Amino acid sequence: MALYPSLEDMKVDQMMRAQEFQASSAPPAYTSTPVPSSQLVLYPTLDDYMGLSLQTVQSLTPAQGMIAPLTGNSAGLQRGQINHGVREVVLCKDHRGKVGLRLEALNKGVFVVLVEKDTPASMVGLRFGDQVLSINDEYVAGYSLSKVHDVIRKASETCITMAIRDRPFERVVTMVKDSNNYCGFDIRDGKVTTLLKDSSAARNGLLTEHHILEVNGQNVVGMKDSYTRELIRSSPQAITITIMPSVIFEHLLKYTSGGLLKKLMDRSIPEF
Repeated sequence: MALYPSLEDMKVDQMMRAQEFQASSAPPAYTSTPVPSSQLVLYPTLDDYMGLSLQTVQSLTPAQGMIAPLTGNSAGLQRGQINHGVREVVLCKDHRGKVGLRLEALNKGVFVVLVEKDTPASMVGLRFGDQVLSINDEYVAGYSLSKVHDVIRKASETCITMAIRDRPFERVVTMVKDSNNYCGFDIRDGKVTTLLKDSSAARNGLLTEHHILEVNGQNVVGMKDSYTRELIRSSPQAITITIMPSVIFEHLLKYTSGGLLKKLMDRSIPEF
């Protein structure tokens, strides 16, 4: 069963396959005048679908498998992917004896709430919401923050091995802008507060009472709403946002000031 980045992808793919089936089963057209290829269109009656133009949608050959015609080439979709899997990272300490992380405990787990830019933590790709499972093979579930910090402080300066679960409280929503460059939601203090009925945001499962963490993979935690809106406005037609339930987000950041996040957080664009 195929997975689609957005509901629009699934619907358009279904229409494309239905059109291909109809073309293959239709009786031959008895005409001596061929139709010029320049006059052929992919969707003769679907120039506007769900508020977005389909004129730029390009078909893929059957050998390429299931297709995602609207978001398949989205760099933001690639950068924003979450797999919830476990990976291992190896860090060292910088000249200050730090790794560039700020952590918080929640539900007996330890989570990353700040990754400082240009530090060992940012260089190995740690991100807001990652869960630290172990440090140098010492499992930290149930540890207090002071104990976790003590483990890091006592670790070697040149080799600190961490087992990390990829952002277990987060998920991504991929949407497609309509012809007015809107997805159909608004935010206040980073939280989704408004959803428009029948918008791409609503159709693809965006919910209120969730905080936006990333736009196309770029961290926006602690930034003003105007910054986040501009990232959304200037993004391509397909946009991927990373969200977290606000009740969890607010708990994780209750001891971390917005000024500290704005000043120190790594906001580099992930590579893929």
